[in-house]
Amino acid sequence: MTDVERFISRWTGREGGQERANYALFLTEFCRLIGVESPDPATHATELNAYVFERAVTFREPDGSTAKGRIDLYKRGCFVLEAKQSRQGEGPKAAAGAAQPALFPLEEPPQGRRVSRRWDVLMMNAHRQAQDYAKALPPSEGWPPFLIVCDVGNCFELYADFSGQGKNYAQFPDRQGFRIFLQDLRSEEVRERLKKVWTDPHSLDPTKRAAKVTRDIAERLAKVSKFLEEQREPDGAARYKREAIASFLMRCLFTMFAEDVELIPKESFKRVLDRCRATPELFPELVGQLWEAMDAGTFAFAIEAKVKRFNGYLFKDRTVLPLPREEIGELFEAAKANWREVEPAIFGTLLEQALDPVERRKLGAHYTPRAYVERLVVATIIEPLRAEWDLVRATAERLTSEGNPGAALAEVMKFHAQLCGVRVLDPACGTGNFLYVALELMKRLEGEVLEAVADLGGQETLGLDRHTIDPHQFLGMELNPHAAAIAELVVWIGFLQWFSARRAASRPSPFCATSRPSRRWTRCCCTMAANQHGTPPASLCCRRTPKDAACRCSPSAIRACRHGRKRSTSSATRPSSAARMCAAGWVMATPRRCGRRIRT
Repeated sequence: MTDVERFISRWTGREGGQERANYALFLTEFCRLIGVESPDPATHATELNAYVFERAVTFREPDGSTAKGRIDLYKRGCFVLEAKQSRQGEGPKAAAGAAQPALFPLEEPPQGRRVSRRWDVLMMNAHRQAQDYAKALPPSEGWPPFLIVCDVGNCFELYADFSGQGKNYAQFPDRQGFRIFLQDLRSEEVRERLKKVWTDPHSLDPTKRAAKVTRDIAERLAKVSKFLEEQREPDGAARYKREAIASFLMRCLFTMFAEDVELIPKESFKRVLDRCRATPELFPELVGQLWEAMDAGTFAFAIEAKVKRFNGYLFKDRTVLPLPREEIGELFEAAKANWREVEPAIFGTLLEQALDPVERRKLGAHYTPRAYVERLVVATIIEPLRAEWDLVRATAERLTSEGNPGAALAEVMKFHAQLCGVRVLDPACGTGNFLYVALELMKRLEGEVLEAVADLGGQETLGLDRHTIDPHQFLGMELNPHAAAIAELVVWIGFLQWFSARRAASRPSPFCATSRPSRRWTRCCCTMAANQHGTPPASLCCRRTPKDAACRCSPSAIRACRHGRKRSTSSATRPSSAARMCAAGWVMATPRRCGRRIRT
């Protein structure tokens, strides 16, 4: 019997319920299993207790009073661990979910998974205690990157905040993998992850791993962009406009990303590029036909497969700029990178620098670090949402304890609907760093909400593709159309990356980051309310009425624009039988789908 099997056998299947007697022994044996040192003996001087059981802390209340507490296991710069031990059978810590057998009993959960509403409450309370202990640590020690909740003999839960602020501990690495049951320790990858939590927690920060990959890709793009910019006509004029070069490279990048997340067959675009390295003359034809198929959702002869339809506007222009063997090789090397690890939060800035002759020489030297962006997003968006979520969760726990789980589920679902209705606007969005980080952190919070829905017996995946946080909630204003196009690409790549990383069963259709810029569309003049499809500049009111489509808003929807004017309520403004309007005032081009915009 291996050490792992011996450990699992020793601790699995016990009655439990005695964490004070068992947790230190369990964790000491666990440390030996994953190959890290056991905790040190504690000393009288608290500041010297960097890795000990029962680390003393002082809670400071708002009224000035203090209280003492002890962290079950603490390692400075690594984690705070709060231990519990759920109990099989009866009792306040019992993991069983029902007092009597059900008429139609559900399938038993996998061995060791004491999943029930009572157990979830136990773990949530332990998570809250761990946060309180981390907050009580001396400021000189900083916030630990990890909080660990341990159900002795059963599982570990991991929560991480690598920003050092302690305000956004989220499930790590994601909602699917943050709970590690004892049976999962058979995986060497899981044991190695836990070892790094103990020894080098910041190496698990996904943004650090992604930064190098992203920089390498941007440097290769810079070489391709420089070659295209240097091409000249016989009269000395530039052969390609900068906008055409940028659009071409963005199509290349999105195709690389699409194959890595398997929106098109895996390795297919790399094979095309590899073939074109040997025969550069094939490059415009093969890649152009692939993009034509991606736009229409038809068979792509270049990769010998039918592809999904990418229903945006990125591939409406299928222009492929000819490249020699060396530059095709640069694209091939960029395609070989792991696009699941590209960091969207800095990718936009690096891409912009790669395409800018002036900025190219300082590629990667000047961009807003992710930590700075995250600090702003947490303070302005996540903290208020988390405060509200804490109240909703407390209400749900109270309703559940009172025997009303249906009302508890309704409260949580109501908050989720509210979360899916939040709009985030960056009035100077640049290449979208702020918007992407806001999207990612809100998706993490949504993961916790959906976990609570599942715990309360709801079907959290039902209709998830139709009712979830998505890029339409994140709006930006940017004067530079080139930067705005990159921002849109960044947000969509980040969104699809999130689904791919979590192996989501309800992955959305392959929308491209390609909705047309707001300046190409105008609003129905009768309302200036925002909706999920984005908000155009405020100047688009009745002074810029669509020229090729009559306003079809009903009289009850007519409102004053910002200039105080109102449209006439004549028959020309009333809705026709063939047209409908979404709630925010966008007029549909067809009655089938709410939110289509009038083209100007």
